[in-house]
Amino acid sequence: MRPVVRERSGPGRRPGYSREQITRAAVRIADAEGVDAATMRRVAGELGTGAMSLYRYVPRRDDLFDLMIDLVMSEVELPDGPSGDWRGDLTLPAWGIRAAGLRHPWLVGLLTSRPTLGPHLLRVHEFALGAFSGTGLDIDDVTGFVGMLNDYVHSAIRREVGWLEEARRTGLDPERWKRDYMGPYVRQVVESGAFPLFSRSILDSRTARLDPEERFRHGLDRVLDAIAALMPSLPPR
Repeated sequence: MRPVVRERSGPGRRPGYSREQITRAAVRIADAEGVDAATMRRVAGELGTGAMSLYRYVPRRDDLFDLMIDLVMSEVELPDGPSGDWRGDLTLPAWGIRAAGLRHPWLVGLLTSRPTLGPHLLRVHEFALGAFSGTGLDIDDVTGFVGMLNDYVHSAIRREVGWLEEARRTGLDPERWKRDYMGPYVRQVVESGAFPLFSRSILDSRTARLDPEERFRHGLDRVLDAIAALMPSLPPR
């Protein structure tokens, strides 16, 4: 893992832009057009300058991605420290990251494809680790449980963003996309009888009928249940 690159300083002309201005411009572009559009040239155009002038502040595009991740992670609101209720505390970064990931659909793709250690990301991670303070767990168990939580949150966001992107591409809202675009094929599969368990997951599953927020809450509760089952000394929720 590498830290987020620090702002350069030293003699010479007063900077025309701040690193935060550059990063915010890149985030706006990525939100509107996708992360591939957030090139140094495109960011420079957004700011009304030449691309080469930005390298004084951000040496590489990879550094720009790290700065974008950390800026968005600053949107995750958390109290100053955990409350002592590990289960309640862990829901806070989970919901906060989901909200940020839906506002910025490119976030999870970058977050899970590159190791980075920006201060805002570390703040969120430190809070999640601190949720287990006082449980008596060793650090390997703590980091493992936080990893389980992150894996669920990231995969849930990726799936939800994927549904939204597909609905946007086809011009249908998510419910109409499932009903009108996928519905006829799914009915054909169910009626064939070739995949009985899949058919049960469609016809009998309660979670399949939940809206995205309820489905996220349901999955998050199951992850927290699994963590609680591995901590028999702690009281149940």
